Amino acid sequence: MKIACVIPAHNEERFIGGVLRAIPPRVERVFVVDDASRDGTAAAVAAVGDPRVTLLRHEVNRGLGAAMATGYRAALATDAEIVVKLDGDGQMDPAEIERLVLPIEEGLADYCKGVRFRGRDVIRRMPPVRLAGNLGLSFLTKIATGYWDLLDPTNGFTAIGRPALRQLNLDRVARGFFFETDMLFHLYLAGAVAMDVAIPARYGEETSDLSPLRALITFPWWLLRVFVRRIVWRYFIIDFSAVSAFLIVGGALFGWGLVFGLWKWIQMAVFVGAATPTGTIMLAAVPLILGFQLLLQAVVLDIQNVPRIPLQRKQARHDERR
Repeated sequence: MKIACVIPAHNEERFIGGVLRAIPPRVERVFVVDDASRDGTAAAVAAVGDPRVTLLRHEVNRGLGAAMATGYRAALATDAEIVVKLDGDGQMDPAEIERLVLPIEEGLADYCKGVRFRGRDVIRRMPPVRLAGNLGLSFLTKIATGYWDLLDPTNGFTAIGRPALRQLNLDRVARGFFFETDMLFHLYLAGAVAMDVAIPARYGEETSDLSPLRALITFPWWLLRVFVRRIVWRYFIIDFSAVSAFLIVGGALFGWGLVFGLWKWIQMAVFVGAATPTGTIMLAAVPLILGFQLLLQAVVLDIQNVPRIPLQRKQARHDERR
């Protein structure tokens, strides 16, 4: 299958040349999107002299998501069947591209992400602060996007097949650093199969444009929005299933038990000064426990609803019927 590579670059003068020189011959087209760099990134790209490389430039810094949207559109305009995202800071080894795209070529997945958490030695080499942050963020991302079986959903080394990429409305995907997580949300609604591929990251002198404080403040809010949007679209607009009923009934019972129990406890402890009667406790505890069980069952069913049939296989069946 024909492979194209998209590299978003912002002030990557020191690293971009080495990244481009390491891209294997198997990749036919490379699109470097210079997102209004203030250094010599464009000159470093030109100095490589690789005829496969096309430089696309943003006059104003528009963010990672916007840079990727520009690159994806350029790749779709060619005959590329798989599009790989590769960062320009050298953390991702271009030699691993062929391993990354293999599940797509074999018809097992629509979207592949590198995973850094396979192997004890790999985890030991990762900076502790980055490891803790990535593990916590990965767990929250699983809940928000619905891809429960992805071990490292925040990894930026990705490959996507053409059928899945064509399903995305690139104008609606987040423009900033939240692009990769928001893309998972859109792929989930499209029914795309996502798969992990064990590829260790490389950490050197590069620095991230995203500060840990900014990620701590902004990402939980974004993830909450993605989670709510996914649940509403998947279980109340696209389809109404047992998960929908469990969420409604379980949420109502759990909310009632929690609010009623807290109110009665405050009322008896503060205003009356006496112990809460057993019957009142049961009126709060039974709905609370039952509601929690229903919500837990909804989570179990949600895990089972992860997409399993690749879009390219569905497209092939559709073509055969036609």
